[in-house]
Amino acid sequence: MRITTWNVNSIKQRLPHLLGFLDEAKPDVVCLQELKCQDEAFPRAEIEGAGYAVETLGQKAYNGVALLVRAPLAMTEIRRGLPGDESDEQSRYIEALISGPDTKPVRVASIYLPNGNPVDSPKYPYKLAFMERLRIHARALMEDEKAVVLAGDYNVIPDPADAADPEAWRSDALFLLGTRAAFRAILAEGYTDGLRACDPRDGLYTFWDYQAGCWQRNAGIRIDHLLLSPHAADRLVSAAVQKHLRGLDKPSDHVPVTVELTAG
Repeated sequence: MRITTWNVNSIKQRLPHLLGFLDEAKPDVVCLQELKCQDEAFPRAEIEGAGYAVETLGQKAYNGVALLVRAPLAMTEIRRGLPGDESDEQSRYIEALISGPDTKPVRVASIYLPNGNPVDSPKYPYKLAFMERLRIHARALMEDEKAVVLAGDYNVIPDPADAADPEAWRSDALFLLGTRAAFRAILAEGYTDGLRACDPRDGLYTFWDYQAGCWQRNAGIRIDHLLLSPHAADRLVSAAVQKHLRGLDKPSDHVPVTVELTAG
């Protein structure tokens, strides 16, 4: 089972790139973030035409997450929204149990964590509160002893090795000590960073800003992650960044990251 996470930074603008990726890579599950559209505006017909079932949690102009699943796999037990704050109206979390005739179930979430900048505004406490809610939910998800993959744009640079220029991010919400500690707290619940488990090299980035020639200089950061519960980590075969998609015409500033798990 190949599970991909990708912040498309507007599904309408990036639909041709997404359809090309689905045809090229044929992932079994795709976790999308930053759709920037409401559910009814999501290009469901085009993606279903490519052989994928679709579940979305959209929001006008901002945020938005989706799960795409390729037949014969199917989604059940859909959860929209991260538990722990009924007043949170931002569309940042969708989850489903994914299974098939020859595949043990995997619970997969598509997550778009808050950016948190500027740090002296309410946005940073919201980010940390969201991460704490995610930690609590991540622990609860392991209780039924099924494989869990928490995939998405975490807006977290976990370590200096995950940035081409760590000093440039020192005071940014993505790299503050509090942010990194909150990320480690999620890992401490028993989760494994899927990409790092397979490839510990420096220079693995998933985001390059549109400004200042970041792509051309490879001045990237790694902020898109797939965290695996112990049952999922036991099935981990490989992980990779699809970096070449950043070189397309009018690309997202993020690229897909994919883990492959055994069927069971």
